[in-house]
Amino acid sequence: MSNNQVRVRFAPSPTGALHIGGVRTALYNYLLAKQLGGKMLLRIEDTDQTRFVEGAEKYIIEALSWVGITIDEGVGVGGPHEPYRQSERKAMYMDYAMQLINTGKAYYAFDTSEELDTMRQTLESQGSAFQYNAVTRVKLNNSLTLSEEETKAKIEAGEPYVIRLKVPAKEEIRFKDIIRDWVHVHSSTIDDKVLMKSDGMPTYHLANVVDDHLMEISHVIRGEEWLPSAPLHILLYRAFGWESTMPQFAHLPLLLKPEGNGKLSKRDADLGGFPVFPLEWTNPDGSKALGFREEGYLKEALVNFLAFLGWNPGTEQEMFSMDELIAAFSLERINKAGAKFDINKAKWYNQQYLKLQSDEELAKTYLPDFESDKAVKIVHLFKERVTFPQEITKEANNLFTAPATFDATIVASKWNIDAKTGITAFAEALPSIENFVADEIKHTLHDVFEKLGIKMGKVMQMLRVAVTGAGAGPDLMLSMEIMGKDEVTARLTKALNELPNL
Repeated sequence: MSNNQVRVRFAPSPTGALHIGGVRTALYNYLLAKQLGGKMLLRIEDTDQTRFVEGAEKYIIEALSWVGITIDEGVGVGGPHEPYRQSERKAMYMDYAMQLINTGKAYYAFDTSEELDTMRQTLESQGSAFQYNAVTRVKLNNSLTLSEEETKAKIEAGEPYVIRLKVPAKEEIRFKDIIRDWVHVHSSTIDDKVLMKSDGMPTYHLANVVDDHLMEISHVIRGEEWLPSAPLHILLYRAFGWESTMPQFAHLPLLLKPEGNGKLSKRDADLGGFPVFPLEWTNPDGSKALGFREEGYLKEALVNFLAFLGWNPGTEQEMFSMDELIAAFSLERINKAGAKFDINKAKWYNQQYLKLQSDEELAKTYLPDFESDKAVKIVHLFKERVTFPQEITKEANNLFTAPATFDATIVASKWNIDAKTGITAFAEALPSIENFVADEIKHTLHDVFEKLGIKMGKVMQMLRVAVTGAGAGPDLMLSMEIMGKDEVTARLTKALNELPNL
């Protein structure tokens, strides 16, 4: 490691939309790097070309940028370890595989699928599961059972082969995970994994370890699903003689279904009507998957929500800016247990961050077609009542659409002589209000009801129904100010004509 600098990487595969769990992984990497003055790398692991999806890499970069994760080095940025796409590093991996061949740590395997199937069936008939390992490799078609001449002849004849790691037969693999403490695995449980495929491309395991070493990665922070691969990676570091500079590992807890039973999936999201992708994604068949951004989640809310999915600061504080998260974050405070994906908590965060936005900024973004002063008033009227900013637009449009119907329950219980008399008198008094603002409207309403000897509290809900059609809603005086005198007068006249005769 150069100068012991913290260097972390986010290394997704471009196989489709980036799952929200991947965004959390990237976030935790980023928080650690920024806190310790380190570097955040983006590497694209595209060695499996059969699963490559056009547009996925661009999507990953845009998603990270949207949530505020800045890449210091890697795809889209460059740096001293270019290229950062594994498909562009293909030739190099064979050199490292050959290094293991030459030191006896790996071997050529020429087994056909038929030969492997035969061995599998033989073992299964004896009640054993097949594993390509120290026991079975001596009975299979590889450079450990063939002579050097036979092996060379097969390669020169163009016979397909893979390169496998020669896993030690009796060795304990022991490493300390920052989140899970000591992990112990016996080598007999690990099979001789393929390092180089027959098409000349490396497998994830070889490319991952080689690149982490060459890019001087200090911490590998990744999902729990990679924990079973970690012992194999330790063996690879040992085989290359890189154990002294091996990164520290931290395996993050799973994201669980909202009810907590099992890993969160896209199907759970589809059934629950919530997103599991940061941005909207168009599938190859043209169908769309929901994105947090397009659904109206603010990036600050999403970051705060994701940070708390598996981590806690040890305090009562729930709202953190990115800078505050960077200051408070530690891998040691990440839980081992899976984290329930509670979308209602994400909505709560969105409400809180929406309230922190200025009325002016929200008005400018979401009500560009309204006159600015009026737009600011509309935002102020609805901001505390909505979860997503686009709901302000919807409410604004509703505000300027006269009601077609009136709340039947309120009409049945509140529409009486006092209500009719009071609302009629108020409608007649509206033209006298010179400055049609909330305070003056309220003052006029109070005067009208006081002169009639009618208690305002008994008529207010019916007045709201007459103006808006609904029995509940935001501040009625401010609503009427925004609508304007002519609109309110027209609505009251319409209501008085259409409500039942008394």
